Amino acid sequence: MSTADAFRAGPEPASPGPATGPGLLDVLGVAAVVLDEHGRISLWSPQAEELFGYSAREALGQYAAQLLVDEQHLDIVLSLFKQVMSGAGPWAGVFPVLRKDGSIRLTEFRNMRLEDQQGRLYALGIASDQATLRRLERDLALSMRLVTQSPIGLAVLDTDLRYVLVNPALERLNGLPAAQHLGRPVHEVLPHVDATAIEASMREVLATGLPRLNQMVTGRTPADPDQDHVWAGSFYRLDDPGGRPIGIAVSIVDVTEQHRTSTAVRLARQRLALIADASVRIGTTLDLWVTARELGDIAVPQLADLATVDVLDAVLTGDHPPGAPTDKTLQFRALAVKAAHPTPATLAADPVGSIARYDATRLVTQCVQAARPIVLAHVGQDELPSIARDAEAAALLAEAGIHSYLAVPLIARGEVIGALGLQRITNPLPFDHDDVLLAGELAARAAVCIDNARWYQKQRHAALTLQRHLLPHHPTPTPGLEIAYRYQPAAAAGEVGGDWFDVIALPEDKTALVVGDVMGSGINAAATMGQLRTAARTLAELDLDPAAVLTRLDHTTTGLGHAMATCVIVVYDPHRNRCRMATAGHLPPVRTSPGRPPELLDLPTGAPLGVGGVPFEAIALDLGVGDQLVLYTDGLVETRDEDIDTRLLALTDLLRDPGRSLEGTCDRLLAELRQPDDRDDVALLVARTRPLSADPGR
Repeated sequence: MSTADAFRAGPEPASPGPATGPGLLDVLGVAAVVLDEHGRISLWSPQAEELFGYSAREALGQYAAQLLVDEQHLDIVLSLFKQVMSGAGPWAGVFPVLRKDGSIRLTEFRNMRLEDQQGRLYALGIASDQATLRRLERDLALSMRLVTQSPIGLAVLDTDLRYVLVNPALERLNGLPAAQHLGRPVHEVLPHVDATAIEASMREVLATGLPRLNQMVTGRTPADPDQDHVWAGSFYRLDDPGGRPIGIAVSIVDVTEQHRTSTAVRLARQRLALIADASVRIGTTLDLWVTARELGDIAVPQLADLATVDVLDAVLTGDHPPGAPTDKTLQFRALAVKAAHPTPATLAADPVGSIARYDATRLVTQCVQAARPIVLAHVGQDELPSIARDAEAAALLAEAGIHSYLAVPLIARGEVIGALGLQRITNPLPFDHDDVLLAGELAARAAVCIDNARWYQKQRHAALTLQRHLLPHHPTPTPGLEIAYRYQPAAAAGEVGGDWFDVIALPEDKTALVVGDVMGSGINAAATMGQLRTAARTLAELDLDPAAVLTRLDHTTTGLGHAMATCVIVVYDPHRNRCRMATAGHLPPVRTSPGRPPELLDLPTGAPLGVGGVPFEAIALDLGVGDQLVLYTDGLVETRDEDIDTRLLALTDLLRDPGRSLEGTCDRLLAELRQPDDRDDVALLVARTRPLSADPGR
């Protein structure tokens, strides 16, 4: 067998496969040269030609020392060659080689003796350019130094996603030595982190070559098994010089503190936004029940999964002394229940509108009596009876899975008026100090709004009571007239009070019809209305002309201070079928007659009552049998989105059926012209003439 055959033979590779491109040896440019026992070149690799400049044809058969060594180094080289060939061992080191172009190149050599089957000896020389080798060594040393000394956790995994390198920083982060990482996948090393997501990202990086940066991972490691941590992981594909993927490089940074800080900032912003939202959404009306629902809508789901709003019943009835209640048992009225999703806990809450009595063992009672929040961060079975109204409700709360509870007092103007109850069910976090502060802020804002609504409702009730007491309940029968009337208060609590009507019997079968509107609202307006109605009735009963009544009524109004009012007075004489009428800044009456369209009467407008010193003028109007007069206040026709002429036209259009009953006319006018949220009250008086002979009792 030839020398070439001897070195070409060898065992088959264990896993033969196609070439995969240049590798590390190619980057190093490793050259192989074989010398016979006399020092002649027997084998010459292509890399040797590239390194030394001689082709195989030029080098083979030549003495290596003469071809590649400068004369001044010849003795040393021959001595080293003898040393290797004598079996003294291999030699390695740097040696200056004389290239074909006459230049000297420092070359890193590894020399060893070879022996074939016939016992012939050879010398194998493996060589690489020293500069290239040193550069790679520096790069490798730098890389390893960076890896070992970096404060960032670094690792390399193979294409099967098993650890092949772990730096000390990652050992500390994971709480495991490198030996417990190597050869194992992430899910085996760290079973308490989201390894599925990590390995999915690694596979994606291996497939695409695109890095995945700053992927957030949460979980626990043996380094801190009792606390959750957050890490930012970045993944990069490692390729060999031929572009073939050989693994994944991983960098891991513990960002738990930064995550907590950013989470705290985000939650703080959410809380500020919630408070700002509450200032807009709570208290949009003066309705007690609506305000309570608005509080529940704000609290759920941002703060709790279920919210209840309960007010002391004594506060609503007016029997509650200032400050915090001291009774051992308190009576609550449920105003609102709000849940983020269907849950048995809703059934455990007191139904809206119901009244419940709770003793001092209930947390809501303790909260109201102490005038401070009460929080159960973790609710156990033993605490459920102190939250629920009874054993059945406690079972429903247990079924729902309530795990955290917070009760916050509703305090307005130093008075405890109720409590806001909050429960967490699907939200996994317990109520903490920040939640207590936020709930307290919401409760404080809502309490003032609820208290305002309570006071306005009391004022509304008082004004309505006074108004109804002062208005005629059953006007006396009037000769020659059929009468129907309505009074409808405003939807808003503070707008009740100023409108009135009256039907007054006068001598000689005459009747005075009066409709007025005191400017303003509330109890003061209702009281002023009562005074003016009484004065108008007294003056009308003197059988004065309507203009004279208004003149004296204007003087009376001026004496009431800053009061002002509008008024229209009609005096009807059934024997002459004639009426006289005058107005003081009031909207004109409408007249309807059979066979004729409704008309707005053109009366001298006059100034409102209370201006003082302004004359009033009355006009006469003949009426036929079946004619109607419609007197009303501005609450019937004035709106914010339509002009008054359009509304007056709508009024006359609705009166085009004079045959309709007076009661039906009143109902239709209110149904068509009034809105549920109208902010003004309305007085409506409709009179239809009839023959005196048709009156009952004649």
